[in-house]
Amino acid sequence: MFGLDKSELKIFKKLSTPVKIQDFLDSLPINFEPDGETYMSPRCALKAGEIHCFEGALLAATALWLRGEPPLLLDLRAAAPEEDHVVTLYKRHGYWGAISKTNHAALRFRDPVYKTLRELVLSYFHEYFSNKTGKKCLREYSEPFDLRKFGTKWVTAEEDLFYLADALDHSPHHSICPKRNLRLLRRADKMELKAGKLVEWRKRFVKNK
Repeated sequence: MFGLDKSELKIFKKLSTPVKIQDFLDSLPINFEPDGETYMSPRCALKAGEIHCFEGALLAATALWLRGEPPLLLDLRAAAPEEDHVVTLYKRHGYWGAISKTNHAALRFRDPVYKTLRELVLSYFHEYFSNKTGKKCLREYSEPFDLRKFGTKWVTAEEDLFYLADALDHSPHHSICPKRNLRLLRRADKMELKAGKLVEWRKRFVKNK
């Protein structure tokens, strides 16, 4: 099964629903990349026991793929200098949902209640803002990015998967709103900025309660 060993398959076997996959991702500390940028494969992420959004998305996609569902990523592209966010797509009875690894209160799991991808993406728009300036920064979203076209070696690769991250970044993206409407966006207010600073994991892997 994709080159995974028995211990790895035992973990994935338990991840039988999007909710269980999300709960598993939430249990793993955030990868703060102390030694530089990483794009770990699912195998390496399980060994490390820590993940960021892209690594969590690959883990979730693998879990879905092992159960016969397409491994689809969605890139949420932000205006520079803010960071993009990557989620894993799933569909139930014709409606989209998303599995997401993040350290913040927003940009998290989405239930399957969105008829279109644009609806799903827009559910992230309001809270996707800079914690420094309050500017809303979500600008584009990708087409569903099907990992099956890259084979299965990425699941157990020992090297960082920079090529997958680059391929996703260069895949077709859609703009969310016209430039003239960007001038009309209200910045996050003081209460929203305060909420935006809430994090789930602090460095040294201490979970906030």
